[in-house]
Amino acid sequence: MAKVVTYEELKAHSTKDSFYVLIHGEVYDVTKFMDEHPGGDDVILAEAGKDATQAFEDVGHSDEARDLLPPLLVGKFEKDGALKIGDTKTPGASPSVSDAVERGSNLMYFIPLTLLGAYFAWRFYGA
Repeated sequence: MAKVVTYEELKAHSTKDSFYVLIHGEVYDVTKFMDEHPGGDDVILAEAGKDATQAFEDVGHSDEARDLLPPLLVGKFEKDGALKIGDTKTPGASPSVSDAVERGSNLMYFIPLTLLGAYFAWRFYGA
């Protein structure tokens, strides 16, 4: 029988030295993976003590990334705990990390294209 992880246990493992993450109702120990995570450990640490399913899916992880999860499985999350699975947003909560990444990616394209357009305008009208 799979281990059942409580909300208190999930919260207890929310430091860089010992970190559990909740994805799709299953709890994973990602402590050893945090330094290798391509997005950095901050994006994982931002999901401490809550359901990280939405943030995980919003990023669009590859099949290879999903294949890394099964060996890290600790157990299933308790069904009737203090944290309701799927309830990742609360009224008045700050925007999630994925929202910040999406806003950053828009600037990542806008600024270089603006500079490129300014350069071509200078070359065309200035010469």
